[in-house]
Amino acid sequence: MAQVAQVTPAMAARPIGPFELGGQVTHGGIAPADKMRASRMTWVKLQALPGYDMGAAIANAHAMGFKVLLSAVGDRSQPHLPAYHATFAAYLAALAAQGADAIEVWNEPNLDREWPTGKISTKSYTALLRAAYNSIKAANPNTLVISAAPSPTGFFGGCSSRGCDDAFWMAGIANAGAGNYLDCVGIHYNEGVVAPSAYGGGVDPRDDHYTRYFPGMIERYSAAFGGNRQVCFTELGYLSGEEWGYVPKHYLWKPPINNTVAEQALYLGEAVRLARSNSRVRMIMVFNVDFANYGDDPMAGYAIIRPDGSCPACGTLAASMQ
Repeated sequence: MAQVAQVTPAMAARPIGPFELGGQVTHGGIAPADKMRASRMTWVKLQALPGYDMGAAIANAHAMGFKVLLSAVGDRSQPHLPAYHATFAAYLAALAAQGADAIEVWNEPNLDREWPTGKISTKSYTALLRAAYNSIKAANPNTLVISAAPSPTGFFGGCSSRGCDDAFWMAGIANAGAGNYLDCVGIHYNEGVVAPSAYGGGVDPRDDHYTRYFPGMIERYSAAFGGNRQVCFTELGYLSGEEWGYVPKHYLWKPPINNTVAEQALYLGEAVRLARSNSRVRMIMVFNVDFANYGDDPMAGYAIIRPDGSCPACGTLAASMQ
């Protein structure tokens, strides 16, 4: 595998924030607010796209007692263009001015479904992040800036025109100086089929690649920035196909259903407990709370509110936050 020499540029100090818990919901009405409160969640995550005014959703979340993380993506055909950076940064500044408590700048930019084929570049993303950070902080110094979580993968053997391994990506943006333009390092972990305390030793039925393991993700992403930046799980979920009896093939990691619903609840609670005891972790956003679609993209299988309306994970999450 191609390697990037790890030379972490000097970074300005950032305060160490207390651990906080939230969840991603389908829309800004936050229909499952009661179950979120029962889980001890104080944050809500929403998707944001240019052309959609998020002001009402932000105000509603605040009125309901939640802080708001917006995961913002712009025109996927232009993020590599320097001329577009100012346009996207201005949009993020508007979100910050409306009161967004945190903004994740783009989504999985190490893959060509989110960034143009042949243009994937850690330097290009860092330039976008720099423009975004400066605009966000000018509009609202209190808004937390989170770098885009890359897709966890070792498929590419480094980087290709179609994508980059996330370890290669994280080393690359760190070397490009991204640490100066983020408050927290974004992470996605949503392919787990073993307990969060597990790490290596052949426990995962696939292999021992670090992306299979919750501790491996924390270790690698924190190390990319020399341990000088906290990490934020902007997506953390465990997929259970128990109620459907199957999982679509592209999401099937432990046949036939990946995790039971009881395992989902147990693992989410354990992940939060471990994160709370680890000062490197700033927040976890559970993916997801209330998505209902189960098809080729089985989002309902990740939902902590199950098809029958129950929420076994609500209790385990709450217990881990006490």
